[in-house]
Amino acid sequence: MPSPDQTPLPDDAAAAAAELAALARTIAHHNARYHGDDAPEISDAEYDALVRRNARIEAAFPALIRADSPSRQVGSAPSGHLAKVAHARPMMSLDNAFADDEVEEFVARVRRFLRLADDEPIALTAEPKIDGLSCSLRYEHGALVQALTRGDGTTGEDVTENVRTIRDIPARLRGEAPAVFEIRGEVYMAKTDFAALNDRLLADAAATGKEARQFANPRNAAAGSLRQKDASVTRERPLKFLAHGWGETSDLPGETQTEVVAAIRRWGLPVADAFARVDDVAGALSVYRSIEAARADLPFDIDGVVYKVDRLDWQARLGQVAKAPRWAIAHKFPAERAQTTLNAIDIQVGRTGALTPVARLEPVTVGGVVVTNATLHNADEIERLGVRPGDRVLIQRAGDVIPQIVENLTPDAERAPWVFPHICPECGSAAARAEGEVVYRCTGGLICPAQRVERLSHFVSRHAFDIEGLGSTLIEAFFTDGLIASPADIFRLTEDQLAGRKKEGRVWAAKVIEAIDRKRTIPLDRLLFSLGIRHVGEITARDLARRYGSAKALGAMLRRAVLLHHVTRPAIGEPERKFVLRRDKLLVGVVATAGVGPEVATALIGFAAERHNRTVVFDLLREVRPENVVFETTDSPVTGKTIVFTGSLETLSRDEANAQAEALGAHVSGSVSGNTDLVVAGPGAGSKLKKASDLGVEVITEADWIALVAAH
Repeated sequence: MPSPDQTPLPDDAAAAAAELAALARTIAHHNARYHGDDAPEISDAEYDALVRRNARIEAAFPALIRADSPSRQVGSAPSGHLAKVAHARPMMSLDNAFADDEVEEFVARVRRFLRLADDEPIALTAEPKIDGLSCSLRYEHGALVQALTRGDGTTGEDVTENVRTIRDIPARLRGEAPAVFEIRGEVYMAKTDFAALNDRLLADAAATGKEARQFANPRNAAAGSLRQKDASVTRERPLKFLAHGWGETSDLPGETQTEVVAAIRRWGLPVADAFARVDDVAGALSVYRSIEAARADLPFDIDGVVYKVDRLDWQARLGQVAKAPRWAIAHKFPAERAQTTLNAIDIQVGRTGALTPVARLEPVTVGGVVVTNATLHNADEIERLGVRPGDRVLIQRAGDVIPQIVENLTPDAERAPWVFPHICPECGSAAARAEGEVVYRCTGGLICPAQRVERLSHFVSRHAFDIEGLGSTLIEAFFTDGLIASPADIFRLTEDQLAGRKKEGRVWAAKVIEAIDRKRTIPLDRLLFSLGIRHVGEITARDLARRYGSAKALGAMLRRAVLLHHVTRPAIGEPERKFVLRRDKLLVGVVATAGVGPEVATALIGFAAERHNRTVVFDLLREVRPENVVFETTDSPVTGKTIVFTGSLETLSRDEANAQAEALGAHVSGSVSGNTDLVVAGPGAGSKLKKASDLGVEVITEADWIALVAAH
């Protein structure tokens, strides 16, 4: 199976829209696993390939860019047990480069955007990209007052008390500092400290007779340690901090990135020793080579080098796209590889019934970590690789996360191919895959133990009901013992049922029941996400909740959609494919939610059409009350409007003008139509200006536009 980078682009808009919808769901899932759960399921290289695929399709079909596009998203929604706080300025992520020519193109884009002469030098800074947890430190009059994680880029988690335990982070800045200054960087754990921590956890488990719980890598260890509810636990963990930028500030102690980073260092915050200022792309790539060569000897894990435009006035002009600044880029390192033997292929069944093959490997060290498992993705990937137990394989570990098999080193002729099972290993039901899909799924539904337990575990998980103290281990035990079989059963548990399960008895049982009762009121999007409807992830659930506002309105829409689904029939002589496309279009029209295409609409309506699913939901609604959605509004005069720029803009580049419009919440179009709300016309405006006049569309000058932007 070709990689996302090698797969040809879709032939038409319908296929492109369907793939963009699938990519949005997949990438959102992996964002949540990485940023929200600290438990990534795929490697950085696989994730980056998905993001690049999404970008290629969006570039070819710009009119299909979705509201929930990965190109507009940062991180993942913050978890439930820490207070949520909005960032004063969003914490952006970075676009990636994977080759030298992509770095050269980055600098060329900067030159074009700023309209710089070919001989105008563009100085850059270069520094290692640490694989840690992003954190923002707010200092007021030199004193640390707040620390936040990145979260989803807009809202983070308050980890102030935990951060105060990190020795690298001073409670007060040295010397003179602005009245307000947010220092941003990475909380990380050194490689040696990570190894020592895992050894200690193993020894503690052996001493207490409990199951050993170790961290998979330093990044997970740092994230898990920083996000503890009890700061005393964080204090015992050897966390460190490295600064690389800033957020809100009342004043800047310099006019370049280099000068401000130097000030941050003077104030007592650690900055990467390898931080350097260079005069051109050649200098940046030279720093990249030197850092890459020293990578194994660095005390912390890194996965690339970050370049930033040095001049701050240029950074301000360049601005940002939906999730990343135009003035910075991350140059990622290639993946690390090693050879080993494939001992077995096991099948795991997920909460949606998906059968996922996992490679069990002869242990091998890759990049300092012992690897025993690797993902095989699906049946097509196994067929592409031609792997069988006993084969010698090449594995890749990118970004210090989950490894993957990239090549089979054993000749094909010696043994028969491995056959993907068509029977669910959990319940014995048939496993099948729908036309056009690569994943086999168990058809057993709620009779499949793997799905029932996983669906209940998903229901109480962090981004769903988030019931404190009620994790997957307890859910499985309650299910096994017959205490729960459906989500509503969780809210009918009693202290008497739980008291004998732990030595703390009724004290523990009372806390669990109290935690359950606290969740009897739940935001509508979390309720919808908790149901585990296929293709309805956090973002889609949020979009549906915002669109309909209440469970009553959402339910009414679904009843109409189910009725339409049942009564719609093919016309006489109508080809089946044409009928399906027509029906899907009707269903999408009934759901009427931005970002919801045929695949999601069909899954949502299919869920609602099943009697047993309706029974589960109605039963649950007897126990919980979903909160209605409160809508937020923006007061920009062009928010939600369509703008066209035409003619020669004399002060702004077209890219800069487009970025300003999008920042104010407007949609930029390349042509004038009846849907156009405003035209900004410069000298030489021709047919577009005439058409705007004919249609009665408001027209303003570039100077008027600049004044409008300045006022907002």
